[in-house]
Amino acid sequence: MSSPDAALATQLANIEKRTGKAIAELKRIVRESPLTKHGELRAMLQQELGMGYGDANTLVHVALKPDDQSAAGAAPASPDDVVGAIYTGAKAALRPIHDEIMARIHELGDFEIAPKKTYLSLRRKKQFAMVGPATKTMVEVGLNAKGLPASERLVEVPAGGMCNYKVRIGDVREVDAELVGWVRAAYEGAG
Repeated sequence: MSSPDAALATQLANIEKRTGKAIAELKRIVRESPLTKHGELRAMLQQELGMGYGDANTLVHVALKPDDQSAAGAAPASPDDVVGAIYTGAKAALRPIHDEIMARIHELGDFEIAPKKTYLSLRRKKQFAMVGPATKTMVEVGLNAKGLPASERLVEVPAGGMCNYKVRIGDVREVDAELVGWVRAAYEGAG
């Protein structure tokens, strides 16, 4: 089993433990809900079952996939495939920024890349960063770190989100020592 598959299997097992419900039962709850939008379903799981954002988000993804494409049966997309799909069309001009960010992060050491549909999740023992386009002109780096001084550039995100901080980058020259320092803090805190 690949690392993303193993991570998903572990997360699903933990969801079962935390909720006391089998994944099949949780899928049924999602599928039988009158709600249809991903965000609404996620919020419903958070409210009704007390699930965290990440667990609820993952469960909605799993529940809405056809059963023949469940985590065990679907071939995971490689990071290169996901990045190629993300940075197409109007977002193609952002690819050099993404590549520079990733090159600088790779200099920090080993980590796992968990490709998602619209971004890459970067993990050590836990997620330390997310990288993906925020708009057609900006790449966003989400960071999970503690104690960083927020600024106009390093924006603190309200509690409950996927990351504590975010930085938007519109030019490859903005991938600088300051940004790398923030990423390093998140990287070291996740190890």
